[in-house]
Amino acid sequence: MKYVLFLYFLVNLSFAQEFSWNKLETEPYPGKQDDITFVDENTGWYVNGYGKIFHTTDGGKTWEKQLEQKGSFFRTIAFLDKNVGFVGTVGTDYFPNVSDTIPLYGTKDGGKSWNPVSYKGPYVKGLCAIDVVKEQYINHGKIDYKHHIYAVGRVGSPANMIVSHDGGVTWTSQSLNEDCKMLFDIKMFDKNSGIACAATSEDISQSNALLLKTTDGGKTWKKVYQSNRPFETTWKVSFPTEKVGYVTIQSYNPDPNVKQQRIAKTTDGGNSWVEINLVEDAAAREFGIGFLDENHGFVGTMNSGYETLDGGKTWTKIDLGRACNKIRIYATAKEAVYGYAIGVNVYKLQKK
Repeated sequence: MKYVLFLYFLVNLSFAQEFSWNKLETEPYPGKQDDITFVDENTGWYVNGYGKIFHTTDGGKTWEKQLEQKGSFFRTIAFLDKNVGFVGTVGTDYFPNVSDTIPLYGTKDGGKSWNPVSYKGPYVKGLCAIDVVKEQYINHGKIDYKHHIYAVGRVGSPANMIVSHDGGVTWTSQSLNEDCKMLFDIKMFDKNSGIACAATSEDISQSNALLLKTTDGGKTWKKVYQSNRPFETTWKVSFPTEKVGYVTIQSYNPDPNVKQQRIAKTTDGGNSWVEINLVEDAAAREFGIGFLDENHGFVGTMNSGYETLDGGKTWTKIDLGRACNKIRIYATAKEAVYGYAIGVNVYKLQKK
């Protein structure tokens, strides 16, 4: 048995040593930048709270500033291809110097120009995450694809979702305030089933971390996890496989003696969750999370990153910069893995 465990350790250690996170040269930013997205190994975009959108066509070696919109706090970004994309704002009355009340912008020219997105339904004050489901179908005898787009928000409340089932041509919004008070992330497995990261209260001192699951495209939601501690929210979610997923649990407890940081894990597609200890460090408030497979993954915190090779049983401190908020893991058509992470800085996951 010990020999088997030793071989397992060596295999995972070898796999870990194949990859490294490398900091990219980007424009300095004093705080947490929130989202980054790529449509292939070379073409990507990232956003920040200064109302800026940056674009690369060489895998992050160089970046072009496509937009600087004063008063906008860009929180999340997603692209369907090299041309069509969407960016969400966090909205007003939460961060200082934010005046933009438009929750969502769209582009059809790769980010050269952006326009407000119209939608039907209740007003969406802000967005924190966008997820895209690519659905295959038969179109006049040929294989084609439909894009279903789901966006949720926001930190500080209220809880809303906005959805498009036609690639962003039309959108419909709905309130989720009866299910939760804040929304931070969403992962849809298909056009019907998915998980949302949430919180039970807009008052952080009363809030528990909360996870919701839908099986009808977001029309209704069921609670599948709730922490029993105050000052907590969930934040970001990663599903390396259909069954296995992980989510970061944020603690804002002001008591310096409350040091334990935790994540939650599911092995049944999000129907049930168990808590896993990350690190005992009151300053290590969690943000982004991303897994390469069921066992090998990364968590970003306020002061560092952490890596696991055994599905969260053990963690090692690594350099992901400060306040790493979003970790995106991708694979090419030939299953070559690459990834990007963003916080104060931008990092790229590459083979050594």
